[in-house]
Amino acid sequence: MAGFTVEPSGEICGAVVRGIDLRAPVDPGTAAELRQVWLRHRVISFPDQQLEIEDLERVAGAFGPFGEDRFISPIAGHPHVIEVTRDADEQAPLFAETWHSDWSFLAQPPAGTVLYGVEIPPVGGDTLFADMHAAFDALPAERQEHLRRLNGVHSARRGYSRQGMYGDRDIGRSMRIVASDDALSTQLHPLVRAHAETGRPALYCSLAYTIGIEGMSDDDGMALIAEIQRHATQHRFVYRHRWAEGTLALWDNRCLVHSATGGYEGHRRLLRRITIAERLDNTKHPDTTERSRQH
Repeated sequence: MAGFTVEPSGEICGAVVRGIDLRAPVDPGTAAELRQVWLRHRVISFPDQQLEIEDLERVAGAFGPFGEDRFISPIAGHPHVIEVTRDADEQAPLFAETWHSDWSFLAQPPAGTVLYGVEIPPVGGDTLFADMHAAFDALPAERQEHLRRLNGVHSARRGYSRQGMYGDRDIGRSMRIVASDDALSTQLHPLVRAHAETGRPALYCSLAYTIGIEGMSDDDGMALIAEIQRHATQHRFVYRHRWAEGTLALWDNRCLVHSATGGYEGHRRLLRRITIAERLDNTKHPDTTERSRQH
């Protein structure tokens, strides 16, 4: 054991890791142990860290290659680090409030996300995580088999196209979002994906990025997506993460959807984020991606 302790949340997923200073390089053995903790608990947090941007980059690199953040400008000099900000007097709609798995509209969606609290308000701003493994497991066998045969149509258009939530009409936002017509493209992914490392099946859709179901009418497809989200975001499947300054959280986009919450009006909020791509050696369960294709 590498000297750290793990405290499960007592909820469907989530754990706190203590006894490790992430300012120091993470040796390969410790990184391997932490990865197993991450895979087991899906979202893990490290409280009481004092991390510079370079520290954050090094921590993320211990879990995989850097991913891409296509529609958000990075910090100058740090092309893989973005800032999730909201000014105290900001009136723009809350960022990332709709349930989603980060960047599921990509041909190869990311494995994970690292988010670090720099300025955290005294109230509000929790992040909710819904466990899509547990949500799938709770479905009747017949329903599971039906969903396994379907593909979801994913797109960034609702958020990042020029007509989207963060597009040309989005005024007064502190985040550096870059809307683009590239967001109109679509990508197919199985509605039930095998986790690349564990092989465990998980539902894979969200109201933010899944805009339809292949072979179904728009109305029927959206009705099914809404039904899945209602099921998956029941209280029994949701873990609530509460932020504090100096807390780093790492979550698994392959088996979770998440949602930001507000309630901190009048306070500035700043977090730094890095997306983690799938590792090239994660080939144990190739069916995760072989059915995904451009639509």
